Formats: sequence, structure tokens, C-alpha cells
Amino acid sequence: MSASGTRFPADENSAPDLAILREAPQRAGKRNSFEDVPLIAEVVPVSTARKDYDDCTAEYGRYGIPVYLVVDPYAAEAVVHTQPTGTGYTAAHTYKYGAGKLPIELADGRAFTLGLDELPRSEPESGAR
Repeated sequence: MSASGTRFPADENSAPDLAILREAPQRAGKRNSFEDVPLIAEVVPVSTARKDYDDCTAEYGRYGIPVYLVVDPYAAEAVVHTQPTGTGYTAAHTYKYGAGKLPIELADGRAFTLGLDELPRSEPESGAR
């Protein structure tokens, strides 16, 4: 699914790195409603780390996205946020790369499995602070 194909309230420009849709999502024209998205994932580049960790966590929690997954190749970890609230998420669990397969239960009964052994690692850019 194209990330640009999801409609968020008052935000026409959101484009998560990965959005998993519920089975049989409701379409509004060419876009899907955020209510049909049980999981959003972002891969953190150095340039948007604050946005992915702070701003998107608050935004996706406010929209009620059940699972927000942040994959950080610089820290070699994945953070799974659950239990959305109006200001973010009440639960966050961190998993280190190399810990095998991580099954993530979706609100619609399906599971998404993230292979923590298969994720790419990145080295900090030279000169980055």
C-alpha cells in the first residue's frame, strides 16, 4: 500500500514509511482512512529522528493507530508503541536487533512479524552530532 494513500485528519501530507491496512478497508476516493490502519512503521534517518520519535508518536497516538513501530538502524533497535491516547501512547517496548523474530499482534487479529536479525544497521554520518 502506498503510504501517500492514507488520509489523516487535517493532514494531507503524512506519508509513513509503512502502513498496514485492515482487511476490506473503507476507501474515500483514492485514499484510505486512518481508521483502517492497525500499524504504521517509520525507519529513522538521522535527519528526522526527532520527528519520528516525538512528533509522529504523538500524532499517530492521537489518531488512534493501535501500533506504531519505530525502526532505528542507528541505535540498532525497534520500538513498538501500543495503547494509543490523545497525546501519544501509554506503552512502548524496545527490542534490540539480533533478537530473532518479533511477532506484533494487530487489532484485527492478524500478526505482523518483524525479523530483527534481518534489519540493516547504519553508522552515524561523519560530522553528525
